Amino acid sequence: MFKKRWTPISVVWESTLECNMNCIHCGASAGYKRRDELSTVEAKKVIDDLKKLGTKLVTLMGGEPFLRSDWFTLSQYIRNQNMNLTFMSNGLLIDKEVVSKLCTLQPYAVAVSIDGGTPETHDKIRQVPGSFNQCLQAIQLLRNAGIQTSVVTTVHKQNFKELPLIRDFLLDREIAWQIQMCTPVGRFPRKLMLSKKEFYAIALFIASTRKKYSRKQLPIMGAHNFGYHSQYMPNIMLFPWIGCQAGISTLGIQSDGEIQGCLSLPDTYVEGNVRERNIIDIWNDPNSFSYNRNFNVKDMKGDCVNCKYKNSCKGGCLTAAVSISGEEHNNPYCLRLIENEI
Repeated sequence: MFKKRWTPISVVWESTLECNMNCIHCGASAGYKRRDELSTVEAKKVIDDLKKLGTKLVTLMGGEPFLRSDWFTLSQYIRNQNMNLTFMSNGLLIDKEVVSKLCTLQPYAVAVSIDGGTPETHDKIRQVPGSFNQCLQAIQLLRNAGIQTSVVTTVHKQNFKELPLIRDFLLDREIAWQIQMCTPVGRFPRKLMLSKKEFYAIALFIASTRKKYSRKQLPIMGAHNFGYHSQYMPNIMLFPWIGCQAGISTLGIQSDGEIQGCLSLPDTYVEGNVRERNIIDIWNDPNSFSYNRNFNVKDMKGDCVNCKYKNSCKGGCLTAAVSISGEEHNNPYCLRLIENEI
């Protein structure tokens, strides 16, 4: 008998793939809806099952989550199950009406993407003229309403030099800032990916910003693909890295019901569909998420093989490893590795 060992504490749900932007770095190649996205009834059944599995936090994203016509109905249902709720949005649809509805939901946070320190850069990356100013207006509406707000910046060669400009805008506004590296998946062209030198420079930027400003002035952190185990810098992520959590404590749901440990992984990592098996059975299947649940240090590849942190690190972010090196448990964008190379 299989004994349950894992809980999907945090779930990231692509509620729709429809999007009103055409970002050059979109890992999901969002724009149009997937064929046969989950209905309201089907989505509510998934929410019921997540509650039974012990989920504590659901993040609704897209595409653009506010394009889904029943976003508020599903959000209410999630909150009625006593699960925390966050949104990841491009900001274009966040107006007074949306903010009013968000106030009734009391979300844990709403994240808005800002990908440039100037309107020219942001609008070029997002391919929507005027989107930078619209995002700033959305952030102001959220803050005026007392909704916890964060900004997510996805960095690559076209925008990493503008991080100081974004920092100046965010200082002393009680807005958390997450910086993540763009990996070559979806629409993003590999030629725009950061070099290792640029990657390391951004890590230094995060570390120096933390040293210069208090957490109250600017809560800043590197995302799951910004680390690991530097010999010279303190941890720059939200929590100390303990290995990829896909299928361990995190779960991803595509808008058509496909289930993955992490939504940024390729479709070859789909474990099943909720229309064929309920999400409880998929999660508790002993064969699911084997890349992490059955991890063995013998699975390490590349320079990760000889690292003293291999048991806990497991080769860094799995998506970065697969998309950059083509192998699991072998992420070459590692602070410690880069330091050793230098």
